[in-house]
Amino acid sequence: MKVIKFGGSSVASAEQLKKVLQIVTDDSERRFVVVSAPGKRTNKDKKVTDLLIQFYNAVLYKHETETLIREIVARYTEIATEFHVDDDIEKKFTAELQHLQENFNETDPYALDSFLASGENLNAQLVAACFQKGGTKARYINPKELGITVSNEPQNARILDESYEKIYQWHDSSEILIIPGFFGYTKDGHLCTFSRGGSDITGSIVAAGLKVDLYENFTDVDGIFAASPKYIHDPELIEYATYREIRELTYAGFTVFHDEALMPAFKAQIPVIIKNTNNPECQGTLIKKSFEDETRNEVVGVASDGGFCGITIGKYLLNREVGIVRRILQIIEDLNIGFEHMPSGIDDISIILRERQLTRDIEAELMKQIEEQIQPDQLSIEHGLSVVALVGEGMRERPGTTSDSTAALARKNVNLRMISQGADERSIIFAIRSEQERLAVRSLYYTFFD
Repeated sequence: MKVIKFGGSSVASAEQLKKVLQIVTDDSERRFVVVSAPGKRTNKDKKVTDLLIQFYNAVLYKHETETLIREIVARYTEIATEFHVDDDIEKKFTAELQHLQENFNETDPYALDSFLASGENLNAQLVAACFQKGGTKARYINPKELGITVSNEPQNARILDESYEKIYQWHDSSEILIIPGFFGYTKDGHLCTFSRGGSDITGSIVAAGLKVDLYENFTDVDGIFAASPKYIHDPELIEYATYREIRELTYAGFTVFHDEALMPAFKAQIPVIIKNTNNPECQGTLIKKSFEDETRNEVVGVASDGGFCGITIGKYLLNREVGIVRRILQIIEDLNIGFEHMPSGIDDISIILRERQLTRDIEAELMKQIEEQIQPDQLSIEHGLSVVALVGEGMRERPGTTSDSTAALARKNVNLRMISQGADERSIIFAIRSEQERLAVRSLYYTFFD
């Protein structure tokens, strides 16, 4: 049995939805279908979720909304017309959006969640109707009925463990269930959305709850590539990867899905495959806990991401000062700042942070408190850094990966601001100047893949 999830580009138009229906009905094991809100039909188009954010703001600031409601509903009726779904779709969906507006309460912390989730919720109803029109035994199911219970955290919901047992009760459903992604319900009955990559999270949760054999995640690319196509022409497709490798790659910049989206499936040790709705015959990228194939490349991918800064703290005999690292981390925690990496030497520590956390005032306060509480001999901050990650389980078994990678960067005069390797030796992280990010990725990719 399989859970299959379709992203926004896969359900953006009637043409795309025909492909979805064909993919699902081609395999009788595909019994549970999770759908996103309709995405962009063209590069100049808008995602339905973006239109819903506009709608929310228009309601919040008491602007005219009739035009926006028509534009949102038109995205669904265009598909409904192509599939000859009943005409009352337009009236029904218009009424649901008007209901959101009429019952809007700006003091309600869950108000935005209800607006955002309506994109997926309406689309699941439409997709179910399209399946039924084609003679397939399918039905829409609301996440509350399915049993997706989440924490009380608006726009950042977390699944509660009790959900999985409830979801499993649908394991033997005789109908194909069409499930809207992106949201669940709190114990108090509030609709609450997940964070980024919300529909991927729903698919992963449903797969774990139903204990299926495979979670298929369909998107608009053939799978996960060994490097970003914006830096490498025609990069290799990663055919096989472990959960930990994908976690490292998505953290370091790969954007096929949010780096935490697949955690429920990973924890349940359910294999995940990333495939292309527009090219379903392509084998895609299979992700499992481990592989016995010894021919896999020791490096599976090179990822990169910008928007980092580095703080360097230097102090003579720092390594002998008991508790100094704890005090530095306490300063960071008190300012509600998370850190990404913290390599150290005998007299210095470097802290890599995401720049988006630092306003001018927060940065000034951070440096002031480090100066006052740590009294360093040297203290500096460097902005405009990128992180490049070399990832692969096989690096543990092959000596020389670190020397090969640093030599490759040195040949291109890429100046390393930091190098960090985890104890599990699955990844090597380099911090570099952002203007050298492209050069670094290309250098590492062609060293290990060409």
